[in-house]
Amino acid sequence: MILSVVFTTWLRYRARGVEHVPAVGGGLFLTNHQSFLDPLLVGLPLRRPVSFLARDTLFKVPVIGWILRHTYVMPLSRETGGAAGIRETLRRMDLGFLVGIFPEGTRSVDGSLGKFKPGFAALVRRMELPIYPVGIAGAHRAFGKGSLFLKPHRVCVVFGEPFPKELIDSLKQRGREAELIECVRSKIAECQQAAEDWLAAR
Repeated sequence: MILSVVFTTWLRYRARGVEHVPAVGGGLFLTNHQSFLDPLLVGLPLRRPVSFLARDTLFKVPVIGWILRHTYVMPLSRETGGAAGIRETLRRMDLGFLVGIFPEGTRSVDGSLGKFKPGFAALVRRMELPIYPVGIAGAHRAFGKGSLFLKPHRVCVVFGEPFPKELIDSLKQRGREAELIECVRSKIAECQQAAEDWLAAR
């Protein structure tokens, strides 16, 4: 309730496309990354838990660590690698959670969509649940890298339709990893552009 008031008034936050996400059942959000606010911006309009992966070192940061521990965020250790993160992600989705991942691996400096890390493809190949592209616009202006305070910039989020299962199944085949990554990047870029256009029109 507090976040809803702060985001809708201070950031004039709006989201659309939530009708693509069912009220129950697990699934994966693949989202562009502009700000530490992104997990909250994605989860706010859904009224159900969304788990995100975050570096375990962030759990030691004052305030941010407290928020992570109380919002279903999963710690990811760089020392143990991504295998443990994949296992925990699959487990949570099997329990009916929505899970969010940022394929860029880090926040964008200027809001543009960066190069994707290939690690998320290993997760996609091992899952059978729906996958949703999500685009965020304006978050880097509100609370981007290096920001100390939340600025009153508008933020929009667009949830895309789930990827067709037949498409993902075909791209899971060995040797098609580059195509899978490019397909996901293209869909996220479409959602981000839709969010940018919505932001500019308001």
